Amino acid sequence: MRPDDIQAIPARHPGRWVAAAAVFVLLLATAYSLTTNPRFEWSVVGEYFFSVRILHGLLLTLELTVISMVIGVALGVLLAVMRLSHNPMVSKASWFYIWLFRGTPVLVQILFWFNITALYPNIGFGSWSFDANNLITPFVAAILALGLNEGAYMAEIVRAGILSVDEGQSEAGAALGMSRLQIMRRVVLPQAMRVIVPPTGNEAISMLKTTSLVSVIAVSDLLYSAQLIYSVNYRTIPLLLVASIWYLIVTTLLSIGQFYIERHFGRSATRQLAPTPLQRLRQLAFGRGANNEGAQ
Repeated sequence: MRPDDIQAIPARHPGRWVAAAAVFVLLLATAYSLTTNPRFEWSVVGEYFFSVRILHGLLLTLELTVISMVIGVALGVLLAVMRLSHNPMVSKASWFYIWLFRGTPVLVQILFWFNITALYPNIGFGSWSFDANNLITPFVAAILALGLNEGAYMAEIVRAGILSVDEGQSEAGAALGMSRLQIMRRVVLPQAMRVIVPPTGNEAISMLKTTSLVSVIAVSDLLYSAQLIYSVNYRTIPLLLVASIWYLIVTTLLSIGQFYIERHFGRSATRQLAPTPLQRLRQLAFGRGANNEGAQ
């Protein structure tokens, strides 16, 4: 039989159409419920969305996220290097830290640091002593709990990134007379960033949501600010929606930033880079050729 005589018939996928129809109906039902159920009280959501107390809580949430991630990343790099050290005491100390902070819930750690003054009423060295109640405020306790806990997770992320770099790179650096610290800083870590960045972005997004736990120690973050408002006006659902929408907005912005950072560190990869949102719009407007030009 000649190739011209073969008539290929595209495979049919009825299951896809059924699944698409089911998802479409579900989306319509959800949209209808959101827009017609008066108990959502969208007017109250709009009233408090830009409330001063809500915006102050949002700002505090962002501060907690940024400070905790900076502490976590710096501590994670240090712990990862210690974990890979040839010194068994240093390596075991890093392992113990990671085991301890990853093995206990964040909420427990927050409550522990908040009540640390019960163990150490005064903190200091020698003649220098400070009242722990003045030093460990609820905000400081939240930073300590979130930052130290994040350091344990970042240590494993950084360690995985370091181990992903071929050992020949380190050997080449050593052959050039570079010290172990110089090899780590100039050779290994820059190449490991392609592996480290994606999970670090996920950790930042997770940290944003984890900060809501500090409401248990009366830190006026986004969630606690919403709780203070609905404890007075009893508009629980609308205020929770306000907090949820703000979390979604910030999470979306962080996801976009993560996308571009991943593209920056993935330029040396052999695979084709994913198109940016602008390139996707060009592709929809002018066809696939516009996307290929943008990728180049």
